Amino acid sequence: MTGPARPGLSPLRFLIILGIANHMVLAGSRVAVSLDALALGASTAVVGALMALYAVLPALLAISAGRFADRFGVRKPMLTGSCGLFLAGLLALAMPGLPTLFATTTLIGVSFMIFQVANQYATGELGGPEARVRNFGYLALGYSTSSIAGPLMAGFLIDHAGFRTTFAALAILPLIPIGLLASDRLRLPGPHPAHDARATTSALDLMQHPDMRRAFAINALLTMAWEVHTMFVPIYGNGIGLSASRIGLILAAFATATFLVRLATPLIIQRVSEQQVLTIALFVGGAVYLAFPFMRNTGTLMALSFTLGLGLGIGQPMVMAILHANAPPGRMGEATGLRMSLINSMSVAVPLLFGAAGGTIGLAPVLWSVGVFLTTGGWLTRKHA
Repeated sequence: MTGPARPGLSPLRFLIILGIANHMVLAGSRVAVSLDALALGASTAVVGALMALYAVLPALLAISAGRFADRFGVRKPMLTGSCGLFLAGLLALAMPGLPTLFATTTLIGVSFMIFQVANQYATGELGGPEARVRNFGYLALGYSTSSIAGPLMAGFLIDHAGFRTTFAALAILPLIPIGLLASDRLRLPGPHPAHDARATTSALDLMQHPDMRRAFAINALLTMAWEVHTMFVPIYGNGIGLSASRIGLILAAFATATFLVRLATPLIIQRVSEQQVLTIALFVGGAVYLAFPFMRNTGTLMALSFTLGLGLGIGQPMVMAILHANAPPGRMGEATGLRMSLINSMSVAVPLLFGAAGGTIGLAPVLWSVGVFLTTGGWLTRKHA
């Protein structure tokens, strides 16, 4: 399935480099788009709608993207997604204004989804089952790196060079994956030999397996916690008078924690099971959200975001390993697509519902409700740990 790379570029390293560059666009644009919209006079509800648009098309198209990767291999979708991210950055640079931000978020969301489904599929094909959690941990480690670099880059560029320069930088980043993929430096997974082109089979039948169903449910809760943090930190920070740079630091503290906990993944999985790790992640996330509305100091908010990052950061590798171990032959791309569809459905619902609720009843009840959901999920998951 995967051929040897040229010297100096292993398959996994190749996939991580691509992921970092493209994910920096997604992570950085969330800060740039939300703060640009607020600077243009947008309300909390409008910002919530913008954040939701990152996930509308991915929620609808992720399963199809996964089936495409199953049937035709991963290079084409990875290259297509990278080109879409490049065009999104150019659009925001060339046509400033709130309407353009709506188009930009939509294009970034669907482009990154197309890329990510194929990237995760390719990662799962490297090595046997014993290497799967480790490989997904390293890929997630790369995404943690971009989650640190993206918001920091966007925050400092906004403060010191303005929004247009920020969007120009975001347009440049996808040129790295585009160049690497176009150069054909690595043979990537092609069509899966077990794929039987079951286009009429519902992807929802993948949920008949209890372990997969449980993994999807836990991933939905972790996604909700992640999305609320990404959305409300800029809004909350802006509301208490923090600068874009300080907001970027808070988001970067979260990303730093995800980096560190994913770095420790090989050691963690030697001592506790995947289900136990997911249970702890839910409890930690719940505790942080219950405490968050009481804090206004930048240092304290960074500490809470760091703690939340420790809890949530390890969830993705564990969920991906469970899915890859239980997906039917030839349907791993479809399983990844279904996971992405569920994630993005949450990413649509969370900004819209919680954004509207935040504008009506305030941020504190929203954050407390997320804490209750996560804590309840941790209690239920503990029975299977």
